[in-house]
Amino acid sequence: MSVSQDHGTPLLAVRGLTKSFAGFPALVGVDLTLKAGEIHALLGENGAGKSTLIKTVTGIVARDAGTVTLDGTPIAPRSGEAAQESGIATVYQEVNLLPNLSVAQNLFLGREPTRFGFVRHGEMRRRAAALLAEFGLAIETGAPLGDYSVAVQHLVAIARAVDLSARVLILDEPTASLDAHEVEILFRVMRRLAARGLGIVFVTHFLDQVYAVTDRITVLRNGRLVGSWATDELPRLKLIEAMLGRELSEATAGTGQADRHRPGGDAEGSEVAHYERYGKPGYVAPFDLTLKRGEVVGLAGLLGSGRTETARLLFGAEVAQTGQVQIDGAPVRLRSPRDAIRHRFGYCPEERKTEGIITELSVRENIILALQARRGPFRPIPRREQDALARRYIAMLDIRPPDPERPIGLLSGGNQQKALLARWLATEPQVLILDEPTRGIDVGAHAEIIRLIRRLCDDGLALVVISSELEEIVTYADRVVVMRDRAQIATLEGDAVDVTAILKAIAGDEAAEAA
Repeated sequence: MSVSQDHGTPLLAVRGLTKSFAGFPALVGVDLTLKAGEIHALLGENGAGKSTLIKTVTGIVARDAGTVTLDGTPIAPRSGEAAQESGIATVYQEVNLLPNLSVAQNLFLGREPTRFGFVRHGEMRRRAAALLAEFGLAIETGAPLGDYSVAVQHLVAIARAVDLSARVLILDEPTASLDAHEVEILFRVMRRLAARGLGIVFVTHFLDQVYAVTDRITVLRNGRLVGSWATDELPRLKLIEAMLGRELSEATAGTGQADRHRPGGDAEGSEVAHYERYGKPGYVAPFDLTLKRGEVVGLAGLLGSGRTETARLLFGAEVAQTGQVQIDGAPVRLRSPRDAIRHRFGYCPEERKTEGIITELSVRENIILALQARRGPFRPIPRREQDALARRYIAMLDIRPPDPERPIGLLSGGNQQKALLARWLATEPQVLILDEPTRGIDVGAHAEIIRLIRRLCDDGLALVVISSELEEIVTYADRVVVMRDRAQIATLEGDAVDVTAILKAIAGDEAAEAA
């Protein structure tokens, strides 16, 4: 892909930025150019280096090599506060303000107007109201910040940063928790600030928003710069290829229909669960989904597209606010994972170390956790039954070393993942949700888990599998639900399931023009 050239003096210029952690490169010679009055998208999948780039530019972590200049002057801030003093401010997804203090106190924290050593609260509130009016925000500035929506809190954080003489504003996932109306309010503020000459770096996973508000796009992948383009010159399909690191023709090689798994059971198997207009505003748009025995439903999309959020709704880890669900033909309410487990659902989360395994417990104790939770605290599983279950699934899944009393934290990532699968298989589930089951494991364990997915499907289990590896997902999925911007935008079935179709669905309408 060709890289567009910048002309004129940049407001912010990052050149050759390099950073390693414990010998592993997080950034390798990365460049970024931001012009005054520009809204610049910084994009990349998980692990691309976006967060490390922000932290090194703003001095939160020290860079190993490279330069950062602001209006041609080299800067090397050693903290976020120092970066802010030099003119670079960052507003994160989790607003770093104090919700128990008033709006005015947050805006002027550390620089309150005083007289004779006493804070002039009335003056501070008036100045706060005048400042927020510039952002189209009319709220009670004496009220606690925590009384207001996340959108308002973001705008207050931006107003504070701008009032502190920020010339570069970095917005890290500011729209992740906002609804469509709140996003548009934020975009109006961003456009107004850009018109005043600020440079804005916009980090997001929402591609529609990128094309709605930004002027330029920079893509990182695996800690390296892929390229920078004018937004209106980069078709969506080319953007996705840049983020994923594969050309369309290259991505489809070796993934023909002959390679795809066909379940041994009936692909038109009996219905286990049916979700209708199921969703949660600001989290996942309402969707319809039917799960059948002996069938694998894949969830595909870029990072942040809503795949994990959908899985959490299916499992009751997030409570839906719209729609309904039927399980085995009867309407039910999934208010918590406990409800889902009672209906024989299982869920292996993507973050196995923080949300799945309990590292201090043994393999045996981790395997029996879900079954014990379903039985409740007053029906403990006898130790003899625990031992038998552990030995059975250690042998079935070839968990190594085959020691049920070994702390699970000492196992490799692949064996931890297999122990998590064993936990849910021990409950004899009818629906199993797997979020990135092969991420971060070695090639041998990867192949074993793919074989296990196929075997579970043949045994009549209904499977929902999330994977960023498109070549992988087309080998075992009977249906693929494609997601973008936290909404389902396409469903591919049977022979229509291939990498080309998934990429085009992710890209949207412009894919046809770019193909």
